[in-house]
Amino acid sequence: MPLRTPEQYRTSLKDGRTVYYKGERVPDVTENPVIQVAIEHASIDYRMAEDPAWKDLATVTDADTGQRISRYYQLPRSSDDLLKRSALIEQATRLGRTLVVLIKEIGTDALFALHILAHQMDGKLGTKYLERVRRYHAYCRDNDLALAVAQTDVKGDRSLAPSEQPDPDAYVHIVGESAEGITVRGAKVHTSVSTNANEIIVLPTRALGEKDRDYAVSFAVPANAGGLKLIAAPYGAARMDIFDHPISGQHRMMETLTVFDDVLVPWDRVFLKGEWQYAGPLALTFVEFHRFTAVSYKLPLVDLLVGCARLMAEYNGLERVSHVRDKMIHLISYAETLRALTHMAALQCKMVEPGIAVPNQMLVNIAKHHFASHYHQAVQWVQDISGGLVVTGPSGRDLQSPEIGGYVKKYLAGKKGISGDKRLQAFKMVRDLTASDFGGYQEVLAVHAEGSIEAEKLAIFRSYDSKSAYEYAKWVAGIQE
Repeated sequence: MPLRTPEQYRTSLKDGRTVYYKGERVPDVTENPVIQVAIEHASIDYRMAEDPAWKDLATVTDADTGQRISRYYQLPRSSDDLLKRSALIEQATRLGRTLVVLIKEIGTDALFALHILAHQMDGKLGTKYLERVRRYHAYCRDNDLALAVAQTDVKGDRSLAPSEQPDPDAYVHIVGESAEGITVRGAKVHTSVSTNANEIIVLPTRALGEKDRDYAVSFAVPANAGGLKLIAAPYGAARMDIFDHPISGQHRMMETLTVFDDVLVPWDRVFLKGEWQYAGPLALTFVEFHRFTAVSYKLPLVDLLVGCARLMAEYNGLERVSHVRDKMIHLISYAETLRALTHMAALQCKMVEPGIAVPNQMLVNIAKHHFASHYHQAVQWVQDISGGLVVTGPSGRDLQSPEIGGYVKKYLAGKKGISGDKRLQAFKMVRDLTASDFGGYQEVLAVHAEGSIEAEKLAIFRSYDSKSAYEYAKWVAGIQE
């Protein structure tokens, strides 16, 4: 069936995969109390496909099979396709209380890039990659699979190329070939949703030279492939009190150090093998799709920052104070500029063979840079409006205590009509968003996720047509060659 239920998705994860959490092997990810939260969060995608309120957004009739499929698996053929994809990502993230679901978003970003680069390689080199990519795409689409992408290598000494590293395994590379396929070794980091995905798609992380040929590799393996080890990041804890952690107590995304310990990859799952000239273009093409995904899923987050500021200003009785209004205006401008740039990136897309709409590269990077370079300031404004009780206030258990709950309600009351319990609830939301493990997680993601701020700046510089502006400046000045 092209669409799975949340229950079918959870059952599919009982496959004997090798996952470690805090030094211990996890025998069944569906039974681990931490990964359970991540699985429930990822299930948002499958629930949306069944929910009458979101079904038309989350699913679409496939042109090839005539069946309903997840919209994520639809190859974007127009601006409208990109806008609807962005809207789906935004809504799913909104249901995740600002945490992106990412269980199909990132994987299909990779599939779009693979279609484009496979077409180019087949045309220039005479390879047969596109048919493999199409078959694998159809397999994932028709089984409604959850996908992770492993792209960032551990890198070792970053001043050296992969083939120059003291440890050759600092980048994932091919160590053998047979009639069955290739054998790969190495490790990737920052692999999101891998603990609870069905498939892992591997992409190169950077441009490569001819000496790095063995490192020019892209492929896909099931999450339970022999030799694949997923070492989960220890961030967060088991299910937390929802009152004190209204976001992170219900939503989680796991990342792993993803180790390929001589993993066999069948030939029909190999999408790049030694074509070093295409490693960089494949990495960049994926990133441009994934940054569009990123700016789409940042929209609920910036909206919540605006909402927190307004809520706390009202509860604290500060909504008419001039500096508070000034901060509100900055937050609104921050959010709406991001939204406008995201939409324009879709509207100004370009068509690339084999008939795929690619978001405007410059606008996507401007949007991502705008978000990342202003996020910490936005957090500061929200914290300033909210006040120190964000981190020093009592807990939800104190509020529920028969002995002291009355004091909490009485002394944390705010503006007339705002009870202490409501105000404490608002403080806890701001704390979870900006001053908790989750808040720190979001602040680091703002800087590094989907590429660093410096990478975005470089992409903006490279994609802007500065020559025409340069010639215009000379014309205005009257300079003649």
